[in-house]
Amino acid sequence: MSSRIHPLAGQPAPSASLTDIDQLLTAYYAWQPDPAEPGQRVAFGTSGHRGSSLARSFNRDHVLAITQAICDYRAAQGIGGPLFIGADSHALSQPALDTALQVLAANGVQTLRSLGDEFVPTPALSRAILTYNKGRDSALADGIVITPSHNPPDSGGFKYNPPNGGPADSDVTGWIQQRANALLEGGLREVRQLPLAQARQAACVAEYDFLGRYVDELDAVLDFAPIRAAGLRLGVDPLGGAGVRYWGRIAEQYGLDLDVVSQVVDPQFAFMSLDWDGQIRMDPSSSHAMQRLIGLKNGYDIAFACDTDYDRHGIVAPSVGLLPANHFLSVAVDYLFQHRPQWHPQAAVGKTLVSSAMIDRVAARLGRPLQEVPVGFKWFAGGLFDGSLGFGGEESAGASFLRRDGQVWTTDKDGIAMALLAAEMTAVNGRDPGELYRSLTDEFGVIHADRRDAPATSAQKQALGKLSASRVQSTELAGDAIVQVLDKAPGNAAAIGGIKVLSEGGWFAARPSGTEDIYKIYAESYRDHDHLQRIFSEAQQLVDAALQG
Repeated sequence: MSSRIHPLAGQPAPSASLTDIDQLLTAYYAWQPDPAEPGQRVAFGTSGHRGSSLARSFNRDHVLAITQAICDYRAAQGIGGPLFIGADSHALSQPALDTALQVLAANGVQTLRSLGDEFVPTPALSRAILTYNKGRDSALADGIVITPSHNPPDSGGFKYNPPNGGPADSDVTGWIQQRANALLEGGLREVRQLPLAQARQAACVAEYDFLGRYVDELDAVLDFAPIRAAGLRLGVDPLGGAGVRYWGRIAEQYGLDLDVVSQVVDPQFAFMSLDWDGQIRMDPSSSHAMQRLIGLKNGYDIAFACDTDYDRHGIVAPSVGLLPANHFLSVAVDYLFQHRPQWHPQAAVGKTLVSSAMIDRVAARLGRPLQEVPVGFKWFAGGLFDGSLGFGGEESAGASFLRRDGQVWTTDKDGIAMALLAAEMTAVNGRDPGELYRSLTDEFGVIHADRRDAPATSAQKQALGKLSASRVQSTELAGDAIVQVLDKAPGNAAAIGGIKVLSEGGWFAARPSGTEDIYKIYAESYRDHDHLQRIFSEAQQLVDAALQG
């Protein structure tokens, strides 16, 4: 199997590719999943439960069961503070929010929903949990984020964030998943729910100003003064996502010359260009999906966008256009650890093991410890919470970092903060992030990198996820001696759900996606493009063998 670029990738979405929203919503309420079918059960991946009502994998029954399971988990763990809940702009998110409120209110959970039904970015909810819990050791808050992230318009998603504010660990999601599926199997007889109108007016349900609270605190994590002083002209494409109304408030409050190019919210996301596989996907790191953003390159000193729940970022610089995610992560690490003097001198750099080796080289030059973990932002939550990590970043353009005073900002990814960091570093350095990355290649050498995605069934994903180091018999990779084969991450010895092979001249990693029915092969060469293709070819042979059993 290999990835193939769709002939319409990067082109405006044709009408035939648009989701029928009425059909989608009808299926959410009317279609019931069969828990005997594996694809219709509750399944928490790296970012919560995701699916589509049209596939009977994200329907009202799923949300009823998951929400009741979360209520049961809270009771079992003694989590007695408020539960913050928010949703993004996907079509299935608002119905799921309504369903969740019916269950939360029936269970008497103190629930804080957004003021005026405003969309809620993931980082704003993480920040709300942390703000409430600061200084407390009991009656702690937690949260629910209703989002399938950057996934297509027919998708729905449901995430639980425990009191540390970040994505729930696998022991938590495993408990919730098991309980939710038991509730489904039991015909939802143990699920408590109130009529929606009664739930919204329940004494335990109140509103919370996520937008105002988040924006008010942004200057604790970013330095806006040099951006104003430099007079940078900034552009943002909100992509119709959860933060669509945040940018205007940020510009006004902090005196930025920030042009919001569109405030359209369209559940079909018809304004998008098609991604690599011909689907509509709000992935800010994809050059195919971000054609509208890339078009802003010459009109602004820096332009940026975030995905639908605003936990991922995309940066467009005049020097290069859309920065590859790894390039921006590398320059962000280099900048932050030299411009945050209040951070602890031993605060580490966190990266997933499919992120670029350039980050390793930058961290070594900075004299900072490197923590390399499996894919999944949950692995960074603890370090960001206690300040032992200054920065945590994923190859998929998700990252967060500490406040300027070295205290925790968010323990979930923050696309807004990362986007505005691009403006801060441009103002301070007088060069955009593309130029800054070019300086890193002058210092450390050019790294040739790519990622290939391909469709995979659930069975194929399971086979690839179980791939172990013992399956690699070769002693060479693309002509270079293999120096290490990993099936556990160096930073925490956790299973990576795939494999990583490192040689003297490069590396590759192969793993199934935790959020979509695809697998991914990542590779880097320290030599040249042809060498990178040889690495991919040998990696593909290993993956094909694994998928064939």
